[in-house]
Amino acid sequence: MSNKKDLGADELSECVQDFYQNMSDRLMSHFKGSLDSVEQVMDQVEKYIMTRLYKSVFCPETTDDEKKDLATQNRIRALHWVTIQMLCVSMEEEIPEVSENVVNAITDIIEMDSKRVPRDKLACITRCSKHIFSAIRITKKEPASADDFLPALIYIVLKANPPRLQSNIQYITRFCNPSRLMTGEDGYYFTNLCCAAAFIEKLDGQSLNLSQEEFERYMSGQASPRFNSSEGDWPHTGSAPGMAATNPVLAQLSQNLELLSGLSSRQESLMEAAQSLQADLLSWPERVHREVQDILEKYPLEVLSCTVSAIDANNMDNDNLPPPLTPQVFAG
Repeated sequence: MSNKKDLGADELSECVQDFYQNMSDRLMSHFKGSLDSVEQVMDQVEKYIMTRLYKSVFCPETTDDEKKDLATQNRIRALHWVTIQMLCVSMEEEIPEVSENVVNAITDIIEMDSKRVPRDKLACITRCSKHIFSAIRITKKEPASADDFLPALIYIVLKANPPRLQSNIQYITRFCNPSRLMTGEDGYYFTNLCCAAAFIEKLDGQSLNLSQEEFERYMSGQASPRFNSSEGDWPHTGSAPGMAATNPVLAQLSQNLELLSGLSSRQESLMEAAQSLQADLLSWPERVHREVQDILEKYPLEVLSCTVSAIDANNMDNDNLPPPLTPQVFAG
């Protein structure tokens, strides 16, 4: 293990797998054939080893894993137009419980990239797959079959576009405990994920019941099946009253259009009120000035002059004044 940086991915994978096998054989002898005890110890061994090696062995420079990741990511982006009907997926996302399971499945498959231990990455795949099975079961009201599962898993991968999908698949293949991949539900779900990735890589028009010409037009972005269905262009909301009720996309689109229409009307009313207020403010000083002038013309201001006389002046009014006070002397 000390020279892990000098080894290629395949050589290091072979070294780790040989270590797993030797450790498993020794544990089998120690626990006298108790598979549960051996698996528990092997899980801890894998966790310790791969946590230490993760940065060196995940998407190493000696491989083309990163190149494959970019190719897969671009491929999935180019396939954004693929609908659930084209894949014949038995899920009705307008059912709340189904929609919730779809969201959880997407979350789990994306979360896989954040895990370091192969067993933890497999756990994310398993949880994702169980959410898919639940969504199919709720839709069909009966247990889902393997034929229903793979198309649904492909649809989830297309919607999620998981980061570094190829690197995660290669990492699990190279460094996971082989007994976990060859047996149990983790191995089954991982195999289906590998099949889904391979299907997406080789997806063509025939796989979606499309002509090659249609497939190429959709891939190039010249057309979209969401607006060019076999029944013609995407119908307007008013032309099919029941369409919005059966198609959640149309229902949301109709609701958004109604909200935009209401907001547009409110904005127009607000602009009219603002313009009216602006006109009133501009005319107010002139109107006040005109009203003041009208009042002054109707009631002219007259200033009367008045003379102020001294209190002892010789005039008629002095006769009305009281006599002056006479000082009086009192005997002591």
